[in-house]
Amino acid sequence: MRSSLVRMWRSNAGFTMFEALVALALMGLVLGVLASVTGGWLPPWNRGLLQTQRNEQVTIALDRLAADVSAAEFVTPNRASTAALFRGDESSIVFVRSALGPNNRPGLEIVRIAETTDRTGRVLVRARAPFVLLPTGDPAVDPIPFRDPVVLLRAPLRITFAYAGPRGDWFGNWPAWAGLPTTVRFDLHDAEGRIVLSTATRVRANTAAPQSEAVDDVRPGDSQAANNNGTGVR
Repeated sequence: MRSSLVRMWRSNAGFTMFEALVALALMGLVLGVLASVTGGWLPPWNRGLLQTQRNEQVTIALDRLAADVSAAEFVTPNRASTAALFRGDESSIVFVRSALGPNNRPGLEIVRIAETTDRTGRVLVRARAPFVLLPTGDPAVDPIPFRDPVVLLRAPLRITFAYAGPRGDWFGNWPAWAGLPTTVRFDLHDAEGRIVLSTATRVRANTAAPQSEAVDDVRPGDSQAANNNGTGVR
């Protein structure tokens, strides 16, 4: 009777110290294998996730740019001017379009899409302002109180702009007298500055240049090209 009670007590006594050590060793081995596997696939997974996020950001930025630029309208900056309010260089565009958004009143707005910097580095920002008549002469758009800034793209990626007129030549600068370009091109640059993607959108509005300008003799961008040793964006 006593021997049977001893055997029953031993069977219900649980793990011995040796068995506990073996279990801990096996657990450590399993955790080590899992850590090794996770360390192998986690960095590529993070890089893939970052690349996916950047691709989505680029897609959204290009869609926003195409929708904005294609809606540019031939609106003069004041009653004395016959040229459209459109300014364009490689890093910025300023133009007029119909007001966009559910909280905007019907009318026109001036849109500026320009490259600037913040605490994180270089960014492409869209801002807008209600359209008002600008001073006569060569009106500057810098004093315009642009608001509602929205970041479209961040470094290390960068978008530059080029403009084409009726002749199909591409220029990095678009003169104020030349009306609206027929097409605007967006070039996406990687961290090394290489162009990895190019897309273009047509301006739907009337793109005719003012009749008072000698557009047959001077092509849009010629003056800017001359200032840059004859090199333009082609």
